[in-house]
Amino acid sequence: MTDDIFDSTARRRSGGKRPPIIDQDGNEVHPGGFGASGPFGPGVDFQNISGALGGISFGPLTREQRFARIEALSKLLDVAFVVPGTKIRYGIDGLIGLVPVVGDILTTAISLWIVREARALGAPKYLVARMLGNVALDGVVGLVPFAGDAFDVMFRANMRNMRILKRWMDKQPRA
Repeated sequence: MTDDIFDSTARRRSGGKRPPIIDQDGNEVHPGGFGASGPFGPGVDFQNISGALGGISFGPLTREQRFARIEALSKLLDVAFVVPGTKIRYGIDGLIGLVPVVGDILTTAISLWIVREARALGAPKYLVARMLGNVALDGVVGLVPFAGDAFDVMFRANMRNMRILKRWMDKQPRA
């Protein structure tokens, strides 16, 4: 009942039209949210889903956004956590790698995706080859039980690859 009173008051003030709904980040939220009717028919309004998901973009990304995305993934894989009482950092690569064979295949696949993204950023073939070498070494040695998991924690192939890519990107002229 009280919502009806506020709706009618707001409509009168805005000339019969509802005022925009603003979320906590200052983005306009369209009435209906996920039930809105978009260009793809009733259901999810794909043009406004980015704001509903906290700014995640489903469209083309800039070079900086792509680099930030793969850098964050690399950090998650290699250095996201610290062994309590030490300065030893590890990531989910070391944790998932504890699952024999399947874990190492999964983390190697993710690492290969990072290399593919580097190629999409325009990295030259010699750089991609170096990055693939790091991933191959990490994947093959990671298959060895226990010793491979320790190697995964110490070698950090994804962070190495990000350093290689960052050095190359820093040398490129800004567009």
